[in-house]
Amino acid sequence: MNTLPELLTTQVALQQLISRALPKPFSCDLLKLDCALEVERICAVIREEVSHNFHKKGVVVGLSGGIDSSTVAALAARALGPERVLVLLMPEKDSSPETMRLSCLVAEHLGVRTSIEDISAILEVSGCYRRRDEAIRLLIPEYGPDWKSKLVLPKADSESLRILSIVAQAPDSTQITRPLSLEAHLGIIAATNFKQRTRKMLEYYYADRLNYAVAGTPNRLEYDQGFFVKLGDGAADLKPIAHLYKTQVYQLAHYLQIPREILERPPTTDTYSLPQTQEEFYFCLPYDKMDLVLYGKNHGYEPLEIAPEVGLTPEQVSHAFRDIAAKRRVAHYLHPPPVLVEDVS
Repeated sequence: MNTLPELLTTQVALQQLISRALPKPFSCDLLKLDCALEVERICAVIREEVSHNFHKKGVVVGLSGGIDSSTVAALAARALGPERVLVLLMPEKDSSPETMRLSCLVAEHLGVRTSIEDISAILEVSGCYRRRDEAIRLLIPEYGPDWKSKLVLPKADSESLRILSIVAQAPDSTQITRPLSLEAHLGIIAATNFKQRTRKMLEYYYADRLNYAVAGTPNRLEYDQGFFVKLGDGAADLKPIAHLYKTQVYQLAHYLQIPREILERPPTTDTYSLPQTQEEFYFCLPYDKMDLVLYGKNHGYEPLEIAPEVGLTPEQVSHAFRDIAAKRRVAHYLHPPPVLVEDVS
């Protein structure tokens, strides 16, 4: 006999099969969900995996005050009950004050248990901030502890190489921008990755202590394009929204009645000390356009079909296709389990 998760998954798969069999003109409507059906399908999988396959009592979610982690926490609370969900708030000295405020707002709204772990001291001892600053000083020798910084990409409006730059702000608010050398780039990324890996370490501490599973929060755009740190925010026991485009995550968030302030907050990295959007750091387009371009590429639509719907030229869509392919090549390393010399299953 089929289980409820299997029946719901089959129902969604049949709908998708019928949709593919009857090609539709390209439009944003292609990303519209039956939210009630999708929420129940995800919740059924969470219940099945956590309780029956993992034999765990609940779920730990790292909460960032953003749409993805808020939606995962809401789904977990709906699936298991709020008393079986623990959300962790893990600020550090570079975090935006909004992150803590909005995370607390979501936790209170959902009625889930909360634990706060300021990870600044761990990062200080591990050398995260020192190593990052040393890498920045390769390009900006005067960079010091009272400075702030972020990494940015140029606009994706040409075929030129999109090389990251460092934007550094002095205590007097003067800003300096320098293109990143490979050595500085790798040094900064390696140092800041301490943040995601430290948070995941704490998530698994609480999961081990409570006999809980860890829920990851990437959406499909992030999962596909490698916008996560290996063994950092990329580590989890289950990833309930990794199959959903970010536009679809917003649909579920509306359906689940996530607080309006979360819905209206622009997606950020909240990793660097200067405010930074995900678009200027990683993606070549805003998430709503990026979703549509990625969907079009995944389903065989041509740039000429996609361009009018996303407000771009066919050449710009073709450029975005190439950017997607390039990031997938990088992301390939991030997804597989460790390589074994021979199968030991």
